[in-house]
Amino acid sequence: MDTIFAVSSGAPPAGVAVIRVSGPASRFVLETMSGSTATPRQASLRSLRHPADGSLLDRALVLWFPGPASFTGEDVVELHCHGGRAVVAAVLGALAGIAGCRPALAGEFTRRAFDNGRLDLLEVEGLADLVAAETEAQRRLAVSQAGGALTALYDGWRSRLLRIRAMIEAELDFADEEDVPDDNSSVVWEDVETLRLDITSHLERSHAAERLRAGLQVVLLGRPNAGKSSLLNAIARRDVAIVTEEAGTTRDVIEVHLDLSGLPLTLVDTAGLRETTGVVEREGIRRALERAGTADLVLWLSDPGDPGPDDIDSLPQSSVPVWRVLTKADLTSGEGHTGPSKTGTKTPVFSVSALTGDGMDLLLAKLGDFAGSLVGQLDDPVATRERHRWHLARALEAVEGALASSLPLELRAEELRRAAGALGHIAGRIGVEDILDVIFGEFCIGK
Repeated sequence: MDTIFAVSSGAPPAGVAVIRVSGPASRFVLETMSGSTATPRQASLRSLRHPADGSLLDRALVLWFPGPASFTGEDVVELHCHGGRAVVAAVLGALAGIAGCRPALAGEFTRRAFDNGRLDLLEVEGLADLVAAETEAQRRLAVSQAGGALTALYDGWRSRLLRIRAMIEAELDFADEEDVPDDNSSVVWEDVETLRLDITSHLERSHAAERLRAGLQVVLLGRPNAGKSSLLNAIARRDVAIVTEEAGTTRDVIEVHLDLSGLPLTLVDTAGLRETTGVVEREGIRRALERAGTADLVLWLSDPGDPGPDDIDSLPQSSVPVWRVLTKADLTSGEGHTGPSKTGTKTPVFSVSALTGDGMDLLLAKLGDFAGSLVGQLDDPVATRERHRWHLARALEAVEGALASSLPLELRAEELRRAAGALGHIAGRIGVEDILDVIFGEFCIGK
């Protein structure tokens, strides 16, 4: 097996660059470049020298982690060098010249940790989410999963299923034994029903976790020059979108990722909705309506000075909630109120000015409340990905099949076996080879 290396800290220049080495030649790398082996798990200050000519590369802290007590389960070395580009390039070049060493692929360190049993698939995905986390709520959710909370939950359910199956099969195989009660299997179905309720509740709460992981989508819609791009820039507090008096400036969707009280929210600016013969603008309008149809919330922006129609009723029928935002409040005296929508419900209305900031605090506060209501409290472990939910749905389907009293006992036991197998797939216990490349491809080089 090759020994791999990569920068596992941020891209240079930086104060310190951490270069990780993992594999069978790690100890040889350490001895060759620093002169001797370091005390395990203790930092040592060493001179790093080029293996070819002995020239000094840097003065660095080195750490030695003999396997299997390391992140990857293999021998691992960490070189904490100065983070200048030239220093990092020189050390990486020296490592590349050592026989059996090569640069790591994206996610290869974590892949080796998985292959060596240091992490299961749920912990791997939690680690990927932790690296990508942008808000406090995302961080807490990822820390829980990376720490094994989901693994413990699903392994507990799987163990219950295995115990139940053992009791049923004991009745099937040893019905004539005196110490096996005749009604042994009947006492377990109450536990199966409890498990069904647990999985059902878990699945219902998992949609909120997916929203939290991916970020809530809020789409800005309205006629050209309604103030969508100005509002986007005001909320982002930087010039993200081009703002001009010319109608139709925005031709494609523009996204801004926000942190609202620790909750992730993606604000999407779109092309103005109007009748047009331009091919590019028509495509932009199509994309705008498409994004609105899959959003968590639509903000319909209206310019009070525009005599053209801006009725929310022009939107296609959708279950996505819509709020009306009256822009350019500095030019009018409009105030927020509620009015009827085409569904007969009250539509929240806000009056804002991107120029003066009037009404912005209220709108942002309401967006934060809305995001919090969708995500809810996620203190308990919840499924964070569609892959998890798919296997959980298969497990639930099998558990419900096992509860069908009309089936022979042998078939009900088989349904429980299917349920346990579906849970095993989630943590990567069985049959996940076909998705490993996709999952580890989410990582950056060095992780």
